[in-house]
Amino acid sequence: MTQYSIALSNYMQRCHASATPRAALFDMDGTLYDSMPNHVKAWQQMLRESGIEVEPAELLLAEGRTGTDTVRQVFMRHLGREISDEDCRRLYRRKAELFTAMPPVTLMPGAQKLVKAVRDAGLTTVLVTGSGQGSLLDRLEEDFPGAFPQSRRVTAYNVSRGKPAPEPYLKGMEIASVLPQQSIAFDNAPLGVRSACDAGALTIGVVTGPIPSQSLSDAGADIVFTSMPECADTIAEALNLAI
Repeated sequence: MTQYSIALSNYMQRCHASATPRAALFDMDGTLYDSMPNHVKAWQQMLRESGIEVEPAELLLAEGRTGTDTVRQVFMRHLGREISDEDCRRLYRRKAELFTAMPPVTLMPGAQKLVKAVRDAGLTTVLVTGSGQGSLLDRLEEDFPGAFPQSRRVTAYNVSRGKPAPEPYLKGMEIASVLPQQSIAFDNAPLGVRSACDAGALTIGVVTGPIPSQSLSDAGADIVFTSMPECADTIAEALNLAI
């Protein structure tokens, strides 16, 4: 049995259900795109302009939260004060501007193969991201044609509670008209993994940066792949055998 088959079997036993995947829910930053280095630099520059120095590790562990949630948490942690909604939105817009001005990010190696594999197997694909970064969202149709239309996107703009709350992935399941046990979620960040796990999806963690695999396991991932190409190859083979 493959890693995926074992994880699926364990998941079905835990959920007391016969799980037939019908939807694949994808995080964006660090999963579909190798964008986290640029995000970290943009966050650091914006916060430095506000008199706050933040280490990359802190920002990487915040990955998955909405931008405004990240601003609020950083200000409270480093300055011990809350920030108004207006200032929060203004600072996040500044961060988005800095990100957009950076060199374009590249696709995560293996991401297109993985998305194609789940679509070829008949699964509905849904984007579930904490981001509101228009410069990346606008690229989805070109890079993944037909996979993530506007009607199948959960972003920072249409949830009241972002990751690690389960709401984003639950909303993704609602969009796909599936039950939790019919969903597979792919995420590279502990907060995203926790969100998907608490939403009830079969949760696949993918190591695509400095966050170690153990952190994804500890967050609740049913299986962790050490790279996106490994994930894509394994899932493509498993789904092909199941067709």
